[in-house]
Amino acid sequence: MRIKNTCTLFCLFGVLALFGQEDKELEGVVIDGKTVSIPFSQTSQNIQVITKTQIAQAPATSIEELLSYYSGIDIRQRGVHGVLADISIRGSSFEQVLVLINGIRMNDNQTGHNTMNIPIDMATVERIEIFKGPAARRFGQNAYAGVINIITKPSGHNDINISALGGEFGTYALGAGLNLSGKKFSQFLQAETTQSDGYRYNTDYLVKNVWYQNKYKLNDGEIQMQAGIIDKKFGANGFYSSPLAKDQYEKIQTSLVSLGWNQRFNGFRIAANTYWRRSQDEYIFVRSNPSAYRNLHIGNSIGLEVNSNYTSRFGLTGLGVDFRKEYLNSNNLGDRDRLVRFVFLEHHLLFYNKKLDITPGISFADYSDFGSFWYPGIDVGYQLTANTKIFANLGKTYRVPSYTDLYYSDPINDGNPELKPESALSYEIGYRLAHKNIRTTVSLFRRESKNLIDWIKEKEEDKWKPENVVRVSTNGLEIDFRHQFFTSFIKSYNIGYTYLDNDLKRSHFISRYSLDNLKHQLVVKLEHKLIKNLSNQIIYRYNDRISLDNYQLLDDRLLYKLKDFSVFIQVNNILNTRYTETNLVSMPGRWLQFGASFKNVFN
Repeated sequence: MRIKNTCTLFCLFGVLALFGQEDKELEGVVIDGKTVSIPFSQTSQNIQVITKTQIAQAPATSIEELLSYYSGIDIRQRGVHGVLADISIRGSSFEQVLVLINGIRMNDNQTGHNTMNIPIDMATVERIEIFKGPAARRFGQNAYAGVINIITKPSGHNDINISALGGEFGTYALGAGLNLSGKKFSQFLQAETTQSDGYRYNTDYLVKNVWYQNKYKLNDGEIQMQAGIIDKKFGANGFYSSPLAKDQYEKIQTSLVSLGWNQRFNGFRIAANTYWRRSQDEYIFVRSNPSAYRNLHIGNSIGLEVNSNYTSRFGLTGLGVDFRKEYLNSNNLGDRDRLVRFVFLEHHLLFYNKKLDITPGISFADYSDFGSFWYPGIDVGYQLTANTKIFANLGKTYRVPSYTDLYYSDPINDGNPELKPESALSYEIGYRLAHKNIRTTVSLFRRESKNLIDWIKEKEEDKWKPENVVRVSTNGLEIDFRHQFFTSFIKSYNIGYTYLDNDLKRSHFISRYSLDNLKHQLVVKLEHKLIKNLSNQIIYRYNDRISLDNYQLLDDRLLYKLKDFSVFIQVNNILNTRYTETNLVSMPGRWLQFGASFKNVFN
C-alpha cells in the first residue's frame, strides 16, 4: 500500500479521536513485561489482547485456530484442531516466536515445530497477550519477531465446568474443570480429551491434557504453582518428508511444572520462578512397521528466573536474571546440553504530565555453546489526546539454532553444526486510537535480518540443509480496526489487515521457510445478536501466501448462552475451500461441529 494511502488512514483515525471517550474494554489489564509491568493504555508496543469473552465467541476449538483469526499471526497447520501447527508473527519462521504460559517459556530446544504443544485447552485460558515486534531484550531466546503469553488463573469462586463437543469425522471432546477458592488459597483443575477419526487417510488423533494451578495469598504477595501435561498421538499423512509419505505416525508428550513467588515491599517488587519443562517426541515413518525408521527425542529445560522492579521519583526500574539448563537425548540428534545465562535491565520514564513515555533497555545473554551477546532496545510513546497515542520502538533481537537445525539427519535432510546465531534490527512506528466503541491500531514496521537460518538447497534433487542466509529485510503494514455497538443487531465488526514484503538479498537457492510467509492477510469478523441470549460470529479470511495459491475461508459459530449453560453450532470452511497451509498438506473441507457447556457455582 502506498505511503499516501497510509497517511490518509492516519488522518481518518485522528478525526475519529476528536469524538472519542475512554475505552473501557481493557481497563484494569496490566501487561507483564517480565520486569516492568504497566497498564495496557500506557504501553508503547504493538500489543493485542484476546479476552475470555472473545475466546468463547470465536468459531475455534483450539488455541491455534483462535490465533489464526488475528492478522499478523500466521498459523500453519498440518491437520486440524492444533494437532500440529507452526506459529509465525509478521513473516517470521516458526522458531522466531516465543510462547509463554503465565510468563513461563514453552519453546522446545529440539525444534520449533513442538512449540505449540501446550498442556491447556481453550476453557482454561483467561486471556492471551500478543507482543508483536522485537522482544529479545525482555524475554530472551526465540522472542525474535514476537511473544504469545497465555494467561490462566483460578476463578476465585467455587464452581465446576463441564463441556462436550461432537462433529463430523468421528470428532468429539470432553472436558471438565473445578475451581475451589478460600480466603487465602485457591486452586483450579482442568482436564480434556479430544479424538477424531481424521478427515482423510491416517489423520486420526487422540489428545489428552491435564492442567492444575493454585495460588496462596500473602501480605502484599502470593505463592503460586502450576503443572500440566499433554499427550498427543496422531497419524501424520504427509506432515513431514514428502506428501507421498502417507503412513507417518507421531507421539508427543509435553509437561510443565513451575513454582513462583512474588512480593511487594513498598516501592520494590520481586518475582521468582523455578520451572521444569519436559518433552518427548517419537516419530515413526511407517505406522505399521515402527522398526523401519524411528526417531525418539527427549528434552528437558530446567530454570530459575528472578525479576524485580523499583518505583522511584525517577521512574520504574526493572532488573531480571534467568539461568536455564537445557538437555536433549536423541537417537538421531545425539546427547546435547547447554547452559543459558540471561540478564536484562530497563527503565520506564514519564514526562510532560505523563504524556511522553520512554523505556530504554538492554539484555546480556551467554550460551555455553555459542558465546555472549548484547541486545539493546527502546520504546517511545506520546499521548496526543486522552484517546490517541503514537508510539515507536527499536530493538535488536536474536536466536541461536535449535538442535534440529544443527544435527538432524535423514534421507532428505542434513543438519549443519557450523550454523551461527541469527540476529535482526527491528523498528516500528504506530498509531493507536481508543474510542468508547472504536479501537484501532495502525503500524509500519521493518525487520533487517542477518545470518537468517533457512533450510535450502541448490537443486530439487539435493538434500535440504540449514544455512545462514546473507540478509533478509521484511517490510510491513498492519491495520486493526474494531467497532462495537451497544444497542444494535450488529454487536461489533473487526477488520484486520497485514501486508508483508520480503527482500531476499540472495535468491539463487530453493528456500523451505524464508519465502512461505503471507504477503496479504485479511481477517473480517462480524458479531451480531439475533435474539436475547442468541448470538452469531462470522469470520472471513483471505490469505495470499507467496509460495502457494491464495484462498478464502469462512467460519461461523451460533451461540446460545444462559447464565450457567451454553450450546453452540459451528461450521468451519463453509465455502469448502481446497487449500494447504504448509508442506503441501491438504486441509479439510467443510466441517460441522456442535457442543455445550455447563457451569455450576456452589458454596
